[in-house]
Amino acid sequence: MLSTGALRAHLLAARLAGPVATSREESLRSYRLFAARDPRVLLGLDPEWGWGEGDLLRLMADKCGVSSDPAHVSGPDVIDPERTVVALDAFAGRLRAVAEAGAPVMFGTGHPHRLLGFYASLAEAMSAAGCVVLTPAQGVSVDMATRFGVRTYSLDYVRGVALVREPGVRSSGSVTGAHTHSPLPVRIALGALAEAGGPLPGLVVGDHGWVCGAGQLGVEAIGLADTDDPALFVGEAEGRVSVAVPLDDAVRADYYRPLTRYVLNRASLSGRKEWT
Repeated sequence: MLSTGALRAHLLAARLAGPVATSREESLRSYRLFAARDPRVLLGLDPEWGWGEGDLLRLMADKCGVSSDPAHVSGPDVIDPERTVVALDAFAGRLRAVAEAGAPVMFGTGHPHRLLGFYASLAEAMSAAGCVVLTPAQGVSVDMATRFGVRTYSLDYVRGVALVREPGVRSSGSVTGAHTHSPLPVRIALGALAEAGGPLPGLVVGDHGWVCGAGQLGVEAIGLADTDDPALFVGEAEGRVSVAVPLDDAVRADYYRPLTRYVLNRASLSGRKEWT
């Protein structure tokens, strides 16, 4: 069992929290874009409240532990590991409640190269606990705007975790997928479930557009978010995201394994198989 002290030490050593790779400049740029309602950083969320740059900075200081000083404009951003631990406990609590209820779940990531293993472990544990892990609309095309124009991707699932990939790049089921912030994949997946008359997920677990897109549609969602992803924390503040966990979402994939063990233990799912 990984203690909270050991987890805190790992968060700092792996730079999942403390000074992180995300720069202050990147974070502040995201807050400016969010305040301007730029869809690239809204991640599918339609905020109900008016969020100015100052409001967002105060929110992120409260939720993540970044500096609330607007004059601090450069250098690495900072995440308070205590806030990460508290949020991981809440994250695990939602998994435990859904597992006990036996509700269907859905997992999706815009960071497949980094976070697929984390989500895959949770998906396997939830499946073993009796929850149906939903995989709707597999292979369906998704047209998404990128800085290179609109590109067509396909929705795929690897070990129960949704991601998007460029068609023909790799075979279905491989771990290679595209980095995306788009909410379109989760909208398509949830739409396919509704059209088929099947059960909707009791919980969506993921990041970026998977969390905000699901929460905006009224489906409970929890996920991970970096300091330059204010949308998840706004969604949490407005009640459309249940839990947003502050951490660096782009470190080495194996650095998330201790978090996997911690969450599975806290969710009373630690006897389940862990993805490696």
